[in-house]
Amino acid sequence: MKRTLIGVSLLCIGTATFLTACSSKQNVGVSQTTGWDYNDPRLGGFDVANYPGQQTGPGLTFVEGGRFTMGQTEEDLTVERNNIPRTVSVSSFYMDETEVANIHYREYIYWMYRSYGSDYPEVIAKALPDTTCWRKALSYNEPLVQYYFRHAAYNYYPVVGVNWNQANEFAKWRSDRVNEYILIKNGFLKKNATQVNEDIFDSETYTNGQYDGTPGRNRKRDLDPQGSGKRNMRYSDGYLLPNYRLPTEAEWEYAAVANIGNNPERETGRRRGEEVITDRNVYPWGDAYTTRYGIRNSYQGQFLGNFKRGKGDAMGLAGGLNDNADIPAPIYSYQPNSYGLYNMAGNVSEWVLDTYRPYTSDVNDFRPFRGNVYNTYKRIAEDNQLDEKDSLGHLSTRILTDEEVMAKEIFDGNTADLRNYQDGDSASQYTYNYGMNTLINNDSKIYKGASWNDRAYWMSPGTRRFMQAKQSSSTVGFRCVMDRLGSPNGRNDERAGNYFGKKGGRPPRK
Repeated sequence: MKRTLIGVSLLCIGTATFLTACSSKQNVGVSQTTGWDYNDPRLGGFDVANYPGQQTGPGLTFVEGGRFTMGQTEEDLTVERNNIPRTVSVSSFYMDETEVANIHYREYIYWMYRSYGSDYPEVIAKALPDTTCWRKALSYNEPLVQYYFRHAAYNYYPVVGVNWNQANEFAKWRSDRVNEYILIKNGFLKKNATQVNEDIFDSETYTNGQYDGTPGRNRKRDLDPQGSGKRNMRYSDGYLLPNYRLPTEAEWEYAAVANIGNNPERETGRRRGEEVITDRNVYPWGDAYTTRYGIRNSYQGQFLGNFKRGKGDAMGLAGGLNDNADIPAPIYSYQPNSYGLYNMAGNVSEWVLDTYRPYTSDVNDFRPFRGNVYNTYKRIAEDNQLDEKDSLGHLSTRILTDEEVMAKEIFDGNTADLRNYQDGDSASQYTYNYGMNTLINNDSKIYKGASWNDRAYWMSPGTRRFMQAKQSSSTVGFRCVMDRLGSPNGRNDERAGNYFGKKGGRPPRK
């Protein structure tokens, strides 16, 4: 009896120790919910990665999010009142240091020729920039039509003549190429320079099992006891990056204003930061109301951006050119702002993701955006499996039906296309009558910032203009962003939230 009691006591102690270990150590290899080991094929093989944190994609720089006053805070010279100031919050993200350059877009066109040129020449024609955007009835711009996009002299000048639809397609292509190279570099795939048509790598077809390519020597082991032994990488493995895309208007404006440069108590490795902003920038470079370099040295008086000082004055006088550029300048010209972003004012205006509406006070105050159109993958009705990829190697999508949207009971509105939500739809007080009373419809897209051919007024980040998504211009280019996943301060060795030592708790292990 005594031995039995001792045995029961030891069992109780062991059970208590097990439960304590689960709750206090929070071992990444053991489920805090069930106590089962992760990554053990003998226990079902639930695969959990030891995630090191999001890596910075090519060309990107980190933009820490936060609160700011979005909208036109300077004098509204056009009296349009189409960007009413309001306080919003923007999540952290990554943004291209520079505009997309001619050489970057030519790489895209080259890849399209190599992959689709033989069988789908119309795909290449659809992707090419409109080099005739330089033509003006009373200007001689034929050299720019012929050479600006193609000649090596302009390799690192911002690409222009790209419409909103083309910019989005470029971002999708770029996402696939970056993820493909990540898989190749880590040995999950082998290089394949001959892929064409439906056999090209696409991130979504790969993660959904419709692209295998040539497996590399490090292909992931499938821990599922009923699996095939090896498998493709998943987003849950932590290697694949989120998609590149156009920035929302709020993201672009937030990054351009760069109020972080006006915080004298920013967080460092030794101390926490404070919520202090001494001033709001008028221009991205931070000087209150000047467009010239102000420090007393050899650069004093030089223009800080590429813009048009006045009518007929594109670059100043010979021997002392004010901005040293008559058309767009190379993408690393002029001084970056406090986030390290170049040419957020001047050089070229830039497409953003939003659909244009003149009344802006109705947007959400967290990650504001107008332009949502909710899509889903097409599926086979009989078994609900994904449709086969199309002839270009992409998964087919469709817009959600009104019935599907209403069944969710969580979306605003009762339709999947919310571009005109509460501003142009049947329930709103506004109608635009495109082509009759206005030039506004659901394909009106916003572009931000001044160009080489604009006055300084447009360099204030709160200004906004619009064109149709299918239109392009010699003054409009674009840059891409990527969502930040995880801690908003950009540090991969920290988790979101505040922690206060052992007494206040601690973040879960990676």
